[in-house]
Amino acid sequence: MGNRHKFTGKKVTEDLLTDNRYLLLVLMDAERAWSYAMQLKQEANTEPRKRFHLLSRLRKAVKHAEELERLCESNRVDAKTKLEAQAYTAYLSGMLRFEHQEWKAAIEAFNKCKTIYEKLASAFTEEQAVLYNQRVEEISPNIRYCAYNIGDQSAINELMQMRLRSGGTEGLLAEKLEALITQTRAKQAATMSEVEWRGRTVPVKIDKVRIFLLGLADNEAAVAQAESEETKERLFESMLSECRDAIQAVREELKPDQKQRDYTLDGESGKVSNLQYLHSYLTYIKLSTAIRRNENMAKGLQKALQQQPEDDSKRSPRPQDLIRLYDIILQNLVELLQLPGLEEDRAFQKEIGLKTLVFKAYRCFFIAQSYVLVKKWSEALVLYDRVLKYANEVNSDAGAFRNSLKDLPDVQELITQVRSEKCSLQAAAILDASDSHQTETSSQVKDSKPLVERFETFCLDPSLVTKQANLVHFPPGFQPIPCKPLFFDLALNHVAFPPLEDKLEQKTKSGLTGYIKGIFGFRS
Repeated sequence: MGNRHKFTGKKVTEDLLTDNRYLLLVLMDAERAWSYAMQLKQEANTEPRKRFHLLSRLRKAVKHAEELERLCESNRVDAKTKLEAQAYTAYLSGMLRFEHQEWKAAIEAFNKCKTIYEKLASAFTEEQAVLYNQRVEEISPNIRYCAYNIGDQSAINELMQMRLRSGGTEGLLAEKLEALITQTRAKQAATMSEVEWRGRTVPVKIDKVRIFLLGLADNEAAVAQAESEETKERLFESMLSECRDAIQAVREELKPDQKQRDYTLDGESGKVSNLQYLHSYLTYIKLSTAIRRNENMAKGLQKALQQQPEDDSKRSPRPQDLIRLYDIILQNLVELLQLPGLEEDRAFQKEIGLKTLVFKAYRCFFIAQSYVLVKKWSEALVLYDRVLKYANEVNSDAGAFRNSLKDLPDVQELITQVRSEKCSLQAAAILDASDSHQTETSSQVKDSKPLVERFETFCLDPSLVTKQANLVHFPPGFQPIPCKPLFFDLALNHVAFPPLEDKLEQKTKSGLTGYIKGIFGFRS
């Protein structure tokens, strides 16, 4: 590439194709231009002028891809690499035409790329075919978007289904597809003026609410068709988010000074205003969606609870997790009963009451399961009886509401399961009682001796952990002990002491003369 003072570029030619790494040089140039274009794509959202630089980098990427395709036409390159180079060039060319909004040229390039990848997928092993099929799935939304802009009105439905099944589209098409779906729903919303719920027709004048209600059926269909639990969870979250936005738009219309507005309309007691009733309808949709989401999560936990965990390091689900979910569901049902405008709807109240009984039954069932785990047999048996009580009430009162209850967990299946669990519980309780009796006969024999006197014998004494533990005798009893001995000196009278006369001074009798001598030192 020249020397230290001057750059002299060298082009990769067919003569240099003695090593396949020369092709990687051209490929990296194309990838560098493409990646820079994708960075500019994100920055162009806030700085529109960077779109010109984006198009320039895309043109540069297409130029390098065409150079790569020309080099791959050499006899030194195998057929697979030639086809991959052609598909790569067609894809980049299609993206450039896509940005220029040249829909016909873009769809031709995308179709060429898709055809090549499909042929490659059918010609190689399954592991390699997965990569090619993945590329086909990435290209398909772009093809349908181009077809819609050309004039194919059926393409929008396929695009919406692709978006909902995947939980959201990524890449260059994401923003355009979101804008297209919003625009299409907005056009349909222009013709939507009212909605009917529970026998009452309410006008819908808020555009955001119209768009949400139009997309509600598509979202529910996508949830029903979703294959994985992760996709369902994403779709539920998306629905709840859109519903919250619609509710907020309605709340903004309910101005603060309208809080004290006529709660009744036309003098009819219990009939709220249209806007308040629309708010109740949207709240009903939000709570119902939340209940379905939690119920779906509960089903997943039940399956995991019945299966043994493959990895011991992972935390296995417990009945307490399901109890928490059913608590949230019951709270949502309580909120449904409090919606304004539905106080006089006896059928609605009855339906929600039956649903509450169903979920109460399942909640009691899993509370009983948690008691079984800690061997509280009597509590669990009482709760199982409560489950049967709730389930029998549902069966006896369902009647005309069976259609509305068909999406809920099967109560009859729960009754069968509870009956089998009761039999297992009674058997486990009997076995546990017999084991406890055997243990008591061997090691739990109650002994009246205090603990200090039976350290050498093992005995399970529950009273030791109570306030009346028998540890020692208190107060202690009297016992004979030896007293301190007294010594009497009786032998002293029979002891003969040695004479001590020689050690004593002899005292002589002297008169005045001796006294005088003593004074003057003349003692002898």
